[in-house]
Amino acid sequence: MLKLLLAGVWVCAVTLGSVYFSMQYASAPAISDAEAERRASEEYVPGEIITVPVIEDGAVKGYFLAKLSFSAKRAGVAKLHAPLRQLVTSELYDMLVGSKFIDVADTGSFALADFKLAVKDGLNGKLGGEVITEVLVEQLEYLNKEEVARAATGQAARYEKPAPIVDRNGEVASDKLPEGAVSAH
Repeated sequence: MLKLLLAGVWVCAVTLGSVYFSMQYASAPAISDAEAERRASEEYVPGEIITVPVIEDGAVKGYFLAKLSFSAKRAGVAKLHAPLRQLVTSELYDMLVGSKFIDVADTGSFALADFKLAVKDGLNGKLGGEVITEVLVEQLEYLNKEEVARAATGQAARYEKPAPIVDRNGEVASDKLPEGAVSAH
């Protein structure tokens, strides 16, 4: 009887100890005051999917499907003369239409990190200051002109999914907005 009682106490002690230590390790990581202040001064602006034509030799060869989201300074966003989403769309068109920034035929020259930096710098230049702090590329894919035409005419052929753009390091755009991020409208 005494052995059974001691075994029960032992099981309870081990269970309580394991729950206590698992809760200690499972708690959210502590963030510094500087990081908390930085997060409070920024807001996340979710992007929308845009379609950018790829133009070569005066003809449309295909389309980029892009969805970019941003981390921006609240004070900078409040001073803008137009909504940030529309300014971003305009900058992406300026950057991608007719340029060779992303060469579909030679994706080995494309670097996702350089693309993010170029978008950030281009937007901050257009906005007249350091407003954008981070660019998140959630989707960057290519769809050729024939697939678009086939889908538009309703042909019964099998639909090909857009091909994700892979950079020279093998990275594919897959950034996500942080959970609980505050977003601008």
